[in-house]
Formats: sequence, C-alpha cells, structure tokens
Amino acid sequence: MENYFIGILILIFSGIFSLLIKNSYLKLKFIALCAFVSTCFELNSVFKIFKFGTIEKIFEYGSIFNQVRFSLDYLSAFFIFFITIMTTLGAIYARGYLSNYIKKKKDITAHSVFLPILTASMLLVVGVQNALMFLIVWEMMSLSSFFLVMFEHEKKETRQAGIKYLIYMHVSVIFIILAFALMSLASNSLDFAQFKIALENDFAMANVAFILGFIGFGIKAGFVPFHNWLPSAHPAAPSHVSGMMSGVMIKTGIYGILRILSLILIPSCQIGYVVIIISIITMLYGILYAISQQDIKKLLAYSSIENIGIIGLGLGVGILGLSYNNPSVALLGFSGCMLHVLNHSIFKELLFFGAGAIYSKTHTRDIEVLGGLIKSMPKTAVLFLIGAIAICALPPFNGFISEFLIYFGMLKGIMIDNISAFLICLLAFGALALVGTMAVLCFTKAFSAIFLGEKREKAKDINEDVNSSFIFPMSLLACFIFFIGLAPKLIFLFVSKPVSIFVQTGQIEQYLNILQTISIVLAGLLIFIGILYTIRYFVSKGSKVHQTWGCGYDKPNEKMQYSASSFASPFLVMLMPLFKKVSDIKKPKTIFPVHAHFVQHLEDVEEEYFLKPVLKSTEKFFEQFERIQNGNIQQYISYGIIFLVIVLIVAILLG
Repeated sequence: MENYFIGILILIFSGIFSLLIKNSYLKLKFIALCAFVSTCFELNSVFKIFKFGTIEKIFEYGSIFNQVRFSLDYLSAFFIFFITIMTTLGAIYARGYLSNYIKKKKDITAHSVFLPILTASMLLVVGVQNALMFLIVWEMMSLSSFFLVMFEHEKKETRQAGIKYLIYMHVSVIFIILAFALMSLASNSLDFAQFKIALENDFAMANVAFILGFIGFGIKAGFVPFHNWLPSAHPAAPSHVSGMMSGVMIKTGIYGILRILSLILIPSCQIGYVVIIISIITMLYGILYAISQQDIKKLLAYSSIENIGIIGLGLGVGILGLSYNNPSVALLGFSGCMLHVLNHSIFKELLFFGAGAIYSKTHTRDIEVLGGLIKSMPKTAVLFLIGAIAICALPPFNGFISEFLIYFGMLKGIMIDNISAFLICLLAFGALALVGTMAVLCFTKAFSAIFLGEKREKAKDINEDVNSSFIFPMSLLACFIFFIGLAPKLIFLFVSKPVSIFVQTGQIEQYLNILQTISIVLAGLLIFIGILYTIRYFVSKGSKVHQTWGCGYDKPNEKMQYSASSFASPFLVMLMPLFKKVSDIKKPKTIFPVHAHFVQHLEDVEEEYFLKPVLKSTEKFFEQFERIQNGNIQQYISYGIIFLVIVLIVAILLG
C-alpha cells in the first residue's frame, strides 16, 4: 500500500515543484520523469495485489469522515494499471505537442501543475472506500481536468467548452451524492463495505442506488443522453489531454458503475435490460455522429461515445448473466467489458496522439482541407492506421478480441431460457454488428481523406514527419495493440482477476483454449499478409508505375478526389432526419465564376432541439429578475433585513 501512496505523492509534488522551474521544456521533462517514477511505484502495487489479493489501509480523520479506508482489490488494480501507463505516455507526448506553444511564449505553468494532479486524483478515486472522501477526490479530478481543457482559454470556443464541461460534471456529482446519501442513510456509515451489507438486504434500494449511480457516473463516462460535453471538451483540450480524458478519465465513470454493482448481491434483470438498451442507443448515436464530422477530434470524441456504448453492452450482458444465474454469460460479458475498457484506452489515445501530430504540422483539425499526408508523414500515417484498424475491431488487433468476447457472451445469452433475454441479446448482437460496419466506414473516411490522395491546401507545405516525442509514445501504444491482439489468452487471464469480483471464473479454461486457437489463426493471418507484401515488393521492384486511364485527364489533382463529406454522404443522406443540417453556400452565377463555395455541417439534434431551447428558456426566466440586482446598496441591505424578519417570524411560529 505504501507504494500506491508514494506514487500519488510524487505526482502531486511534481505538479507543485514545477512552479519553481522557469524553463518550460525542463518543466515538461520533469513532469514526464516524475510520471514514469510514479508509474513504477503504482505497478509494483498492482503486481502485489494480483499476487497476494486485496490490500488495505485505514486513516482516522475525526468526527466528519470517521474512518477513511483505502482498499485496493483486483478492480482497483486493473484501473491503476492502465491509468498510470496511459497518463505517463501522455506526459511524454506533451513535450513534443506543446513545443509550438512554448515557441510562441505560451505560459504552460497551469498545465504542468494540473496534469499530474489529474493522474493523482484518478488513482485516489479507484482506491478510496469512503463516500465523502470519494466525492472530494472526484471533484479534484473534475476541476484539474477543467483547467487542462481551458489551456487555450483566450479562444471563445474553448471557454464555452470548459464551462459546459464543468456544468455537466457538477450535474453528475449531484446524482452520485444522491446515490451515496441513500446508501449512507441505509447503512448509517460512509464506508463502502457497510453500503454492501445494506444493499444485500434491500433489493429495491439496490436498484434505486444503482440507477442514481449509473446516471451520475454515466455522465462522466459519456452515455447518451448525457454525452454532450464530450464533443466540445475534447476538441478544445490539447491532444494529449484529449487522449487522457477519452482513453482514461471517462473510464472512471465505468469504474464507478462497476464499484456500485460490486456492492449489490444479485442485480435485477431489469437493470441489465436498461443498461443494454442505453448502450445500444449510445453506440449507434456515437458512431453515426462520428461519421458526419469534419473535425478530426470531434470525430474521435463521438467515437469515444460509441465505444462507451460497447463497454456498456458488455456490462449489461454480464448483469443479465448474474440475474439469470448463467455464469458463462456473466463471465464473457464482464470480461469483454473490462478488456474493452483497456483496449479503448490504448487505441483511442493512439488516435488522439495521431490527431495531435497532424494538428501540430498543419494547424487545422478540418479533414476537408488535408490529404496526401502519408507522403510527408509516413510514420504518423502508419501508426494512425493501426489505431483505426484496432478501433474498427478488425483482426489481428486488440479491438477484435474484446468485441469477440462480447459477441460470444450475447450468443450465450440468446440461449438463456427467457424470451426477454433472447430478444434483447438478439437485438444487441445485430446492433453491434451494424456499429462495426459503420466504424469501418467512419475510419476509412478519416484515414483516406487525411493521408491518401493529393495534398489539399493545408497539407501542401508539410515536408517532414513529427519528432520522436510524438512517435515514441504512439509506437508504444501500437505495440500494446499488437500484443493484446496476438496474445489474447494472457490478457484474458489478466482481466479475469477483476471479473472474479462479480462472477466466479471457474469455467475460464474452455475459453482460454478458444482464445489460444484465435491467437494461432491471427498470427497465421499476419504471417500470410507479410508474405504477400514481400512477394509484391520483389515483383514490383524496379518496375515503372503507370497512371491509369482517367477520362482524358492527364494528371489528377485534389479537386478531383473525394472529400470526407462526399465519401460519407451516400450513407448519411438516408439518415438525414436524425441530423440538423446547417449549410453555407454561395452558388456560381456566371459561366466562369470567380468565387463559389459550399460548406455544410451537421448539428447534434439533442443539443439543438432540447438543450439549447431549455437554456434559452432558463435565461429568459432569470432575465425577469435582473432589476433586483441594480447596484443599489440600500436595496441590498433591505433584502437582508426582510430575510431576517421572515426567519424571525417563522422561528416564533414554530415555538
């Protein structure tokens, strides 16, 4: 347990000590070094937990907190494992990404303080077992990430995104407080262990507590309809912060849901149905809006929503397995859920780092004005492609393994002797298959529009790739993707530890044999692809490449190739009622027009037709009270006197 706290203290003090360092480059090196040292301590704790089991430490804090218990079990260790690794890679990446800002004399002091504090707060969240202390470190996490989002606070859209994020996080914490308050009243304690005893004896309260917790933690995770902060906050933040938030921080919402679930003896099947339905909506909504985006970081943000839906789907299948006393379904569902939490943190961080590399060179996030970057940024292109294939759940990469487990769990769920379970698993199976197809369309569009074809206006002056500060963390993430894809048996054994908190893993052996077979097949596929590429290389070596016939055009140019919008348009046009289309068009009026343009983007219907009208109505309501705040001190004093008189009268009437 000491290593766990030492790692957290290193992170906190590194943020504080960075204030004393004047040189910005040295500041970033110091933060990255401290993050690496902290990771070594934290991983040592993880290995001890996986070897010896749960470790605990209790602190006495007097009458307010009573006892504050820190308990690191398999679930905590699993989250500590990828939180530390992913945030350390983010700290290394920051040095390369922020170099352009440092050259422009941008102050990075606040960033260097809050980056390690964000990591420390996430580590505290997954370890603390006291409700009040949990809320404190949860707020610490939300505020530190808010300041990181506000890095470019001079931009209006960044300030708007930051404020929206902060509002959503505080709506989230209201529901978490309600869930904790309910469990605290029932158990007369703030300790999670006492919550567990109370919920085991009250089935109805367990359902209410889970629903409140699911809403609160679901806002942090990005489930629809609580997702609107994500597409705003991620583009506003620096790319390494976006990668950490999307790959790591939103998973603390999943941790919260899993932690509450671990307090319930047997969840009701209705909870499983609700989680699966919300997850299906989240998957479809997220990937549909990802396809429609021209901003690369917004595309990745909506894709995170889709993947949170996939994680939720695995969670829902696991809950159904517990509810219907089917250990196989529960084991596969929770294993797929846990593994996709890990996988998504890897390939999404890789993709955000890739987006950051593109932005650092081109200074734009608009896919429409890029193209042909594979010629000048080949390393970034290959690494981005690996992340894109992984997120589409294609073999032989890691996304395929986690989704395979979820598919397998749903197939087992179809065989549950209950018509409702049969129908919901069948629906979920079809939805996940559709989402997989749409993901391929989405990332084919993104990769081809950015890296293939001829260079468009923003890519024409790019002649070299990014430096090793970008490439090293991206390459390491790509290695993780390959390793999990080719060694699923080892990873399944790893995730079976946290899964054992929810269901016994005695049947694991049969699935290990299946994964071993998959591993061999995927390795064979990779070797076969390598052989084909080698043959092609030697056959075409030295041969002259001829331009194919192009309808009379001697040489193609960027105006003749597909744009990102035109590529996705045939699919999106069928679903246009699900979007609000906003167009800016200037039509040509002469035979040889000098100026003409057409720009179109699609707005989030929930935000346009629900959130904005609600906000406008609220603003109009409060405008009615503007005259109360008129700057007159005497009037303000009279308000205080009137309030005191009312309080005095009420006190007298109540005896």
